[in-house]
Amino acid sequence: MSPLPERGWWAGLPPAAGAAVMATGILSVGLELVGRDALSLAALAVAVVLWLVLGIDFTTRLIGDRGRFRAEADTPAGLTAVAATTVIGTRISGLGWQGAAVVLLAVAAALWPWLMLHVVRHWRRRMPGVAFLVCVATQGLAVLAAVLAVALSLTWPAWAALAAFCLGLLLYARALGHFDLREVAGGAGDHWVAGGALSISALAGSKLTASPVWTGPAHEALRAVTLVTLAVSLAWYAVLLAAELRHPRTRYDIRRWSTVFPLGMTATACLSAAGPVGIGWLRPLGEVLLWIAVGAWLLTLAAMVTSRRAGRPG
Repeated sequence: MSPLPERGWWAGLPPAAGAAVMATGILSVGLELVGRDALSLAALAVAVVLWLVLGIDFTTRLIGDRGRFRAEADTPAGLTAVAATTVIGTRISGLGWQGAAVVLLAVAAALWPWLMLHVVRHWRRRMPGVAFLVCVATQGLAVLAAVLAVALSLTWPAWAALAAFCLGLLLYARALGHFDLREVAGGAGDHWVAGGALSISALAGSKLTASPVWTGPAHEALRAVTLVTLAVSLAWYAVLLAAELRHPRTRYDIRRWSTVFPLGMTATACLSAAGPVGIGWLRPLGEVLLWIAVGAWLLTLAAMVTSRRAGRPG
């Protein structure tokens, strides 16, 4: 049997590497919302290449290393496969490629129950921030389904999105109960998903609020839930940023991509929610947060390259 390193630099990457796809993909979505189309397309291209590479590695492990594949599928980080696919699908839908977006939604929806079952069966009492990926993956399905419902003028995807949205909020509550709060001061980067999971919930809520399917009390209820989730995600942002300043973590870790994703997701949620919830100042706030996320992406990439050149793992 050939050793894994012969397959290339990507060989042996942990499931957490999917967060790099999520981070890059959501920046593409956010950059499109602020009219930076060229940068958005460049980020999308990078995200798609990374997604394909990780998809090939995912399939190779499934075929050639079933033991390792099952072990990694049991961890919440395995759900990055679902979340990354939905993020890319959301951006591709924005380009008008609805057929491709539908295929990506189908792939993500097929992976979701299988990976979710493995993760929940191996739940622990105290868990790091990746525990919130049960919410992120579910809300990713809600976002993409809601986007496609509008793009294709269909009602049933909107109902599916609403179901996923509600389930995602319940899963967030469960993950919060298992989250080790000591991670806020000592986490390696994935502790930011505690806030990012609410940000993607707010993004899903904004897409549902903007849908013509929901009117009257239903519309107002969705608007209220969207505002609450966005407000709490911004509160998490402030707390986590303060913790980073109080307890600096300068060493590169692959889980730092799980910091970049929530930064980009919070910015995108603000940009997306501004119109549907009728709060104009969310847009300039989202623009500021978006460029912070872009800066974090560049710093994380530089740290990753430096780390690999120095021969350090991760």
